[in-house]
Amino acid sequence: MKHDFYIYNTLTRKEEQFVPLNPPNVGLYVCGPTVYDNPHLGHARGAINFDVLFRYLMHLGYKVRYVRNITDVGHLEDDVHDEGEDRIERRARLEKLEPMEIVQHYSNQYHRSMELLNVLPPSIEPRASGHIIEQQELVKKIIENGLAYVNGGSVYFDLEKYSKTHNYGRLSGRKLDELLSSTRELGGTHEKKSPLDFALWKKAGPEHIMQWPSEWSRGFPGWHVECSAMGMKYLGEKFDIHGGGMDLLFPHHECEIAQSTAALGGDHVKYWVHNNMINIKDQKMSKSLKNAITLEELFAGKHEALDKAYTPMTVRFFILQAHYRSTIDFSNEALQAAEKGLERLMNGMKALKKINPSARSTVNIRELRDSCYEAMNNDMNTAVAISRLFNGVRLINSLLSDKKEGIDKKDLDTLRGLYHTFVYDIFGLKNEEQLSSAADELNGELIKMLLALRLEAKNRGDFAVADKIRSQLNDLGIVVKDTKDGFEWDRK
Repeated sequence: MKHDFYIYNTLTRKEEQFVPLNPPNVGLYVCGPTVYDNPHLGHARGAINFDVLFRYLMHLGYKVRYVRNITDVGHLEDDVHDEGEDRIERRARLEKLEPMEIVQHYSNQYHRSMELLNVLPPSIEPRASGHIIEQQELVKKIIENGLAYVNGGSVYFDLEKYSKTHNYGRLSGRKLDELLSSTRELGGTHEKKSPLDFALWKKAGPEHIMQWPSEWSRGFPGWHVECSAMGMKYLGEKFDIHGGGMDLLFPHHECEIAQSTAALGGDHVKYWVHNNMINIKDQKMSKSLKNAITLEELFAGKHEALDKAYTPMTVRFFILQAHYRSTIDFSNEALQAAEKGLERLMNGMKALKKINPSARSTVNIRELRDSCYEAMNNDMNTAVAISRLFNGVRLINSLLSDKKEGIDKKDLDTLRGLYHTFVYDIFGLKNEEQLSSAADELNGELIKMLLALRLEAKNRGDFAVADKIRSQLNDLGIVVKDTKDGFEWDRK
């Protein structure tokens, strides 16, 4: 039963049994962040949802190569019409920094946040700027196949020609005629045969810092082409799953399908999987709407929508309580409810350790186990799986308090294994009380070690080093008091 896993395929608009192209190997590509600002709750949702998919596929016994890219060039402010400034270059100009300083800083921020949320790192994390040659080679193939044209040093995808033999819009459900009738003329579109033609390569103006040589011009790749090129490089010309947020469905993923089909002659992805959005006050949470709450603000409680700080595991649990294809309504109250739910689940884990086995079982553990797998196998329904685990918590509490209920050793081991597998391995939750306690203990030992080094420095007359250690500990909130027996310390 564990292996009958069904996932919703956006391309076919139905749930399909997951059958990899080359079992037991699975290729998974997920669109990562454009690193020009701090990561926010929307980034966390996509990362956590696909982290659970990654974990679950591995739990089912598959060998998964998970590729999640970093976009560090080519994502323009108006990504529908290929207009405006590069988002990273704009941030670099405003902060008077090199673009790659911006990329490095916000990549570091993203990785720190993912680590706090216990999101596993991908198998490969390629950057668009490191794969310019692969993108150029892909563009050449599309030109050779007659589905792209060069104008003024830029290369555009010929959507009208492509649409004569292929269905542009089959992923998003958009109709080409309707798109054409609603498209407004913008400056710069005179280079295109049609306003819907998208850029595969853009000639760079003199003000554009990030540019590379090509046979067409010194320029930079279009936003859409990077994912096709990197996906094919690391997962092959056809791979199993391509994931991302619903906001990428059009135009990004629709254009990916068109350019990959134009290069290869057919589909390059078997299953398209999309997580839904987070809403705040009935609006999609996004940077462009200026209503995004950063993860740093969530963890510190420094936002007007928040009454307090919330731990990374509370945020993770908040996201997992909803099915990945449903919208999530953000509110302080919803986070409070998630915090209580997580505490209830973790208390159940503690109670599970206290149960002693009986001579025989009066409970049905198999039914609970099967219901958890049934939820996950039904389009990765973490919300239902969590509700099943809550049912199990009631069972755990009754085993502790009701002398009529009993569980034998075999069933108890099964129950403990089930909770460990789902809570820790698949859902990626951590017991933050234990982490905090372990961290406090480690910090205490480190402080003692530093103070012992300070005492050694004092004893050999190196008062400069001794004073420096004391001063730096004081800056960190540690008060040191010298005594006749050595020292004492406390936190401010």
